[in-house]
Amino acid sequence: MSDLKTADIELIQRIIPHRYPFLLVDRVVEIDGTASGVGIKNVTMNEPQFTGHFPGMPVFPGVYMVEAMAQTAAVVAGVGLDLADKKFGVYFMAIDSAKFRRKVGPGDTLRMKVETLRGGGKVWKFRGVATVEGEVACEAEFTAMMDLPK
Repeated sequence: MSDLKTADIELIQRIIPHRYPFLLVDRVVEIDGTASGVGIKNVTMNEPQFTGHFPGMPVFPGVYMVEAMAQTAAVVAGVGLDLADKKFGVYFMAIDSAKFRRKVGPGDTLRMKVETLRGGGKVWKFRGVATVEGEVACEAEFTAMMDLPK
């Protein structure tokens, strides 16, 4: 029996405040406490960024991939700390070693593996790797301030 948890879209929206068009994670699977998790983002042609990035050649922006990994990390922390329906904030402090290795576009499923490198206080650090069909699309380390409920 697995101790891993998951988060569907309803739970995700109870944890993080993001909404369309900036909610960039559809579900989170394999949540291991606050240590790690895997987020899923289904990239579709009807997303607003594709009207300008780029017309006739839609490319999912790299900064959106980093944001999607950060949202996944926030959900992992929120589930691990049992923060559903509690007001808390997660704010970028730094993005390090970001690399973009593969174009992502409509029809792709972005699988984002995040792990907590440092956590437990106000400042958390994560590492994320986003893949499409097993091929690395993006990787980065990012630091966030957690404004946790008292």
